[in-house]
Amino acid sequence: MAEAHQAVAFQFTVTREGIDLQLSHQALTEIYLSGVRSWKKRIIGLKNSVITGVYPASPSSWLFVVIAILATMYTRSDPSMGLIAKIQEHLPVSQSMSTQFQTLVSAVLFSTMLWLLLIFTMRMCLKKLLSYHRWMFEKHGKMSTTTKVWVALVRIFSGRKPLLYSYQGSLPNLPVPAIKDTVKRHLESVRPLMDDREYEHMTKLAAEFESSLGNRLQWYLKLKALWSTNYVSDWWEEYVYLRGRGPIMVNSNYFGMDFMYVTPTPIQAARAGNSLHAFFLYRRKLNKEELKPLLLRSAVPCCSYQFERMFDTCRIPGTLTDTVQHWQDSDYIAVYHRGRYFRLRVYQAGRLLSPREIEFQIQRILDDPSPPSKGEAKLGALTAGDRIPWAKARGKYFSSGVNKRSLDCIEKASFFVSLDDDEDGVTADDPASLDSYAKSLLHGKCYDRWFDKSFTIIYFKNGKMGINAEHSWADAPVVSHLWQHALSTDCFQLGYNAEGHCKGEVDSSLPRPQKLNWEIPPECEEQISQSLAVAQALASDVDLHVFSFQDFGKGKVKKCRVSPDAFIQMALQLAYYRDQGRFCLTYEASMTRLFREGRTETVRSCSNESSAFIRALEGGEAADVCRRLFHEATEKHQHLYRLAMTGAGIDRHLFCLYVMSKYLGVESPFLKEVQSEPWRLSTSQSPMHVEMFDLVNHPEYVSCGGGFGPVADDGYGVSYSVLGENILCFNIACKISCKDTSAHKFGAQIRKALRDLLQLLIPNQTEFKTEEKRPEIKKDL
Repeated sequence: MAEAHQAVAFQFTVTREGIDLQLSHQALTEIYLSGVRSWKKRIIGLKNSVITGVYPASPSSWLFVVIAILATMYTRSDPSMGLIAKIQEHLPVSQSMSTQFQTLVSAVLFSTMLWLLLIFTMRMCLKKLLSYHRWMFEKHGKMSTTTKVWVALVRIFSGRKPLLYSYQGSLPNLPVPAIKDTVKRHLESVRPLMDDREYEHMTKLAAEFESSLGNRLQWYLKLKALWSTNYVSDWWEEYVYLRGRGPIMVNSNYFGMDFMYVTPTPIQAARAGNSLHAFFLYRRKLNKEELKPLLLRSAVPCCSYQFERMFDTCRIPGTLTDTVQHWQDSDYIAVYHRGRYFRLRVYQAGRLLSPREIEFQIQRILDDPSPPSKGEAKLGALTAGDRIPWAKARGKYFSSGVNKRSLDCIEKASFFVSLDDDEDGVTADDPASLDSYAKSLLHGKCYDRWFDKSFTIIYFKNGKMGINAEHSWADAPVVSHLWQHALSTDCFQLGYNAEGHCKGEVDSSLPRPQKLNWEIPPECEEQISQSLAVAQALASDVDLHVFSFQDFGKGKVKKCRVSPDAFIQMALQLAYYRDQGRFCLTYEASMTRLFREGRTETVRSCSNESSAFIRALEGGEAADVCRRLFHEATEKHQHLYRLAMTGAGIDRHLFCLYVMSKYLGVESPFLKEVQSEPWRLSTSQSPMHVEMFDLVNHPEYVSCGGGFGPVADDGYGVSYSVLGENILCFNIACKISCKDTSAHKFGAQIRKALRDLLQLLIPNQTEFKTEEKRPEIKKDL
């Protein structure tokens, strides 16, 4: 218990001689340095708040304006047109203040007001400029004169060297689409899915809604849009994520994968040492706002608010709804290994531990022989099961005493780490290894992850790793940026020595990681068992298939003058039609981060144009006809994608109208029908941040991206990644209990559809290279 005694700053004992006071110099030093670190962070935060608050101007521009005004006054001119004199008249001056000094103070006050007015004007101009979206609808490589002028103006008003949150005050609010436009687009999207009778019924419901209740709901929604920053995001987070009472494991959480062909080191603790250090380097950049904001076409900024809750965040269960809580920077992580939970401090004497020191501490946990406390081993199953039992158990068994202290330690940690005893990843002689690896990241053993934490990092025994992320606080592109930054830093900046250990020296006097204590009563153990049973039933029903498609990639697709995303979406439509013999409502996630606090919108990929193309192709129409229909379908898909990104999508508007109807206590047959439509094909592209990797010189440093569980009981969830110029990766999920779906069968259909589409576009493409299974490469960098 030496580490416990070191955590106490002072102890006192009452004796006959008086009070014997014992001070711990080490503990007091830690408290002092922790305070210094906190104050440094506050100062940096204050500085960044000032810089962001005056953006697109800079704090130094204030001095320039003051000097310019004073210089003008020195020439006997009055740039204020009498305002400086007015300010001087109303100054609360003292008798000792000279007239010259009063004039100086008045000039400085006028300069400051002028400076603030200029900042406000520039920000409003930038906000208006960023509301222009016609550039997105222009053909690639053909920019109109209007757009060229617009780009130049955006760059002029954008200022220099923006911080991560600099653009937040200049981003436009998400607009509320017109009712008639949303209803029209919805009817168009469901036409290929309905027969004439069903479509006529839907048209009638839509007309009744548009002419009556729709206008009332729209009025309230516009009022909300005027009052709030984003009329969708708060309801989306609450009703789609936090109010769900079923398990978030599989149903909501998603995962990201390690490199396919490279394991930087086979030593589990060393991989953890480097990558954990990389995560905290990222957090340091995040706190200092040194991460560059995402810019489309190097000019158009995207919203960065989702980064705010990346670290030190946890989802807290409730009986009616969950909440997301975010704390100040913690200096430790929570670690799970063999049924035990540990608190591992990553800061010592105010500094971040080196990778070698973190490796040393992780190895201490791996070597710790202590057994789990009674009921501790499968405690994490509470976060994997239904939410209401977990909320009740948390309130009853974890609201006081040692259990509360230990639970607080997990929930307030920077993030969660799981050290697995299993080996996982890609192996050359086992094609199914990717599937088991993905399933382990998605749900593990159902008790060895803390699914409520913002993200959990999993380290396997053979040096592979992965990430599991909770969905309510942010979407996949934000987590992907963190994940790929850590992978890049791990391999290309930190590296390993010849033995596979982290570089550097270690301070063996570091206090040992602290094992958390629990007092789990039998009733709580029973609830843990029940939650585990629910989670295991859900996990065992997941059919997951991951594969890399190496016949061709986006390079060849772009030579056909087709968007790679539209090409893949048409392949998915063709594959689903061949697999199921029908079309279905298809969900493709698109971002709305061009607007403040924007998250996602749905692109309905199954359109009249895509279904017409697939019917023609499968019906044996001439190749020229099929090619024409294919291009019409991909152009339509790109148009729908652009509409979604620019705030003119269908589903978020309909969702908010539905929520508003519930608040008003009115029923809408149209909205009820819309919300009951099942998404049997749910798709999403995992972003690849190419600037972090050199795939030309290091093509082996590719990942299969990430994935998520099935959305519908009788449907597929498909996540895909475009890696470099020559590789496409797919993560396919469905339910084993559905006899009509099979992840492997659908994967085969996707491969065939991709080849058939390229064969259609390039008729002389007679051979495809065989998908090679590259051997696992162990690299020392």
